[in-house]
Amino acid sequence: MVFVGMDHGTTGVSFTILEDETRHFKIGRDELSSGEVSALEELSNMVELDFIQLMAITYAMGDGISKITPLDKVKDRGILSIEGAGKVTGGGTAVYEEIEKSGIPTVLIPGLHQDTPSMDPLFRAAYSHHASAEKVSICYNAHLETDFKNFIVSDISSNTVSLLLENGKIRGAVDACLGSMGIVHGPLDLQMIRDIDEGLRTANQCFSRAGAVKVADIDERVAHAKDVLLEKYQEGNAKAELALETMLMTITMEIWGLAGVAQQEMEGVVLTGSVGSMQDPFNFYGALKEKIEDIGEVVMLPPTSGSVGSAQIAKAVFEGANDILGIKVV
Repeated sequence: MVFVGMDHGTTGVSFTILEDETRHFKIGRDELSSGEVSALEELSNMVELDFIQLMAITYAMGDGISKITPLDKVKDRGILSIEGAGKVTGGGTAVYEEIEKSGIPTVLIPGLHQDTPSMDPLFRAAYSHHASAEKVSICYNAHLETDFKNFIVSDISSNTVSLLLENGKIRGAVDACLGSMGIVHGPLDLQMIRDIDEGLRTANQCFSRAGAVKVADIDERVAHAKDVLLEKYQEGNAKAELALETMLMTITMEIWGLAGVAQQEMEGVVLTGSVGSMQDPFNFYGALKEKIEDIGEVVMLPPTSGSVGSAQIAKAVFEGANDILGIKVV
């Protein structure tokens, strides 16, 4: 049997094929938006499309649906709006439309938001949006890999989103614009609010420069920002070092904050993403582990956890699962 998972991420669209062996590939957003590459052509080079039992995909914030839903029953690609969610290139939309027209059996995974019934009502009351859909996939992969039921997941890359799971269900999450910094995106502070009020920048422009790039004074495309930051760090640039240490501090606060509101004793913390799993040239994983290991066992997953989790969700749904981490299946 063949199951496929897709992670619609910030820098590109990643696929995992679950078969006798697990295979991955990723296509950059710019390649997709320019039309240079067809996601389905790339997929068909690795597996016969007719052999796919089920595919599970994510798209943008996923705030237009609250259940894992067959693609042919989804309206407006499962989103309320594409605005205010970081840089839009159209690459993910192109992939979605390819899959929609392909006839491959596919389900769409929802994001976490105020209309997600399974989440804690306090989180739903506090925030309109908590996490985009690939975070659900990451949490499922983390649950299967660790067998934890009470734990925190922190996905750290272009942005940072941390999630709290209790009794095997996603209870709450802190979205990128609310809590800690990623490489590119981060929370809006007072100066940014003033800039917005004065018409100097839009809120989305502020959000897209509120991460480590702000501290390091880097103005670079999303796909290259991490590499530029790490190059400067290796060169001994003081602003780049401060940026990474500041990012580390804010993420430590976020994880401990979730641990502080947990009603169950935490079994561990799972770190993933291109920065969460990074050990060289800056040992981000090791430095963060040292700061949070009193919460529980700290586990690292590779950056492929989003697409792997999506494929694992596809397999579980095909086998008859009624819910995934508390999220219902249509």
